Amino acid sequence: MEELKKDISVFTSGEWRDAQWQKKAATQYKTYARMLQKPNKNKILKQLPHLHEEAFSVIDCLNCAACCKNYSPRFKTPDIKRISKYLKMKESTFIDTYLRLDEEGDYVVKQTPCPFLGSDNRCSIYTIRPSDCERFPYTNEDVLINRARITLKNSTFCPAVFFVLEKLLKTS
Repeated sequence: MEELKKDISVFTSGEWRDAQWQKKAATQYKTYARMLQKPNKNKILKQLPHLHEEAFSVIDCLNCAACCKNYSPRFKTPDIKRISKYLKMKESTFIDTYLRLDEEGDYVVKQTPCPFLGSDNRCSIYTIRPSDCERFPYTNEDVLINRARITLKNSTFCPAVFFVLEKLLKTS
């Protein structure tokens, strides 16, 4: 129990906001990459729901919002339709106002931070947010191991991904 307290104290004390965990994540990057390169998929997938819940029991996204401040989700056609309707805008106007095509041909926000992120780190379209936002940071699904490149990138700015990867290292 004492070890668990020590493991999560960096998060519950608020130190993670000072990027202490990011320094550790940077030093562990290659270790994470090796673990994700040849994972024991069944073992990891069984652990993810519990680790995801544990991570979000100690990490409050409203204290961070690094994802919304630095990156953009993909806005798929259903997202665009739903959000533009909610905002009472034509889809084309919504796209012209907020989105651009990235190098992979996906719609993403034109600017960072996300235009829907408030100063209180709350999302003004939270109930109808893009599916990528709803699923992020993928710590409870197979994306974590099947798309290692994304997981490694996410570990550099999302404390929940760092938390889950650290826990997985201890059990592998």
